[in-house]
Amino acid sequence: QVQLVESGGGLVQAGGSLRLSCAASGRTFSSYRMAWFRQTPGKEREFVAGITWNSGSAYYADSVKGRFTISRDNAKNTVYLQMNTLEPKDTAVYYCAGGSRYTGNWKNDMDYWGKGTLVTVSS
Repeated sequence: QVQLVESGGGLVQAGGSLRLSCAASGRTFSSYRMAWFRQTPGKEREFVAGITWNSGSAYYADSVKGRFTISRDNAKNTVYLQMNTLEPKDTAVYYCAGGSRYTGNWKNDMDYWGKGTLVTVSS
């Protein structure tokens, strides 16, 4: 069992930066692919960024490429999302997730989810 707790959300002006953290419990964290998703009211939860277990590869939604960076520290059981040049359209609840499957669909591959942290970007 893995528990995930996000932190670092808040209110920021457009053009600013935030760094989200996701602390994981459980000895198997380092073997999981980890990802960040986001959701706004009335919309599906969407993939933002994902990273393989050894940080060998990172994947991004087109909407955040070049602005967001996902990373992980397996020694600290933590995954991060550095968000730069934030835009009002980035406003959402951001969720951390982890999983061991590989189907080609990040959302379907995730076994564990955090409760989310709210990011609000003002114009």
